[in-house]
Amino acid sequence: MKSGISIDEVLAEVVAMVRPHFGKGRPADYIPQLAGVDPRQFGMAVCTVKGEEAYVGDADVPFSAQSITKLFALGLALNQIGDEVWTRVGKEPSGTPFNFLSQLEHEQGVPRNPFINAGALAITDILLDTVPSPDALVRDFLGMLSDSRLEIDEAVARSEVETAHKNRAIANLMRGFGTLTHDAEAVILAYCRQCAITISCRQLARAALPLAADGFSPIAEETIFPSRLTRRLNALLLTCGTYDSVGSFAYRVGLPAKSGVGGGILAVVPGQATIAVWSPELDRFGTSVVGAAALEHFSQLTNCSVL
Repeated sequence: MKSGISIDEVLAEVVAMVRPHFGKGRPADYIPQLAGVDPRQFGMAVCTVKGEEAYVGDADVPFSAQSITKLFALGLALNQIGDEVWTRVGKEPSGTPFNFLSQLEHEQGVPRNPFINAGALAITDILLDTVPSPDALVRDFLGMLSDSRLEIDEAVARSEVETAHKNRAIANLMRGFGTLTHDAEAVILAYCRQCAITISCRQLARAALPLAADGFSPIAEETIFPSRLTRRLNALLLTCGTYDSVGSFAYRVGLPAKSGVGGGILAVVPGQATIAVWSPELDRFGTSVVGAAALEHFSQLTNCSVL
């Protein structure tokens, strides 16, 4: 990252720059437990492959990781069965919302990519082949990578299971086409619990370091992903990580990234650093308004865009 100022100074400038963006979105009110989160919160963390760390705002406040967990579930599945994953799910941008149903039916139950909900359900189904609780597997994986003990928010998990009507339709459609091999309700339960994992910006930035360090985790002190897989995960993040706003996000920020409707965004500067940002107000695509603005300003100030 090229900048004449320190990361701490960059983060201080980002905090000032994002203030006008508060109030332009709203929390994910279709999940009742997320609707009541204080929308004015903002945290940001940066971890470099050289061991530097910088934080600002609410960087240590746990938030609902939601769809950001899809990245780590995919990494686990690819580590377990390799390219066989791609016989169940595609690698293309969807161009549609993350819970879009008609495209899935038209394409005979094969999800466009692993980051839309249909794709994430397929990954959960794959993980169910080897463990009874994929949600616990993903939680513990994130905990190991961040050197912390993470929890599943049971209230959020219940709220998601009770309101997962669209996801149930998606899962049953995929079960009908044979894309899912396990009971649809078991897949839904595991997926909803996975999304309810709570994590802070500091923990998330640490957990993602293998994506910036060619697969090696400086926190766990071991190689987590082969180099080839690390590059491919970053490519998927760049092309599919923010759903139907992926083009505009790449234009603005220029970094591989994964968003979640809890208000978090994880971004990767390959070879250099990871950035985690959180603010609960979302745009119509389900991406944090303030978080995206923060990453845009950070990218401009440090000239770290990969594009």
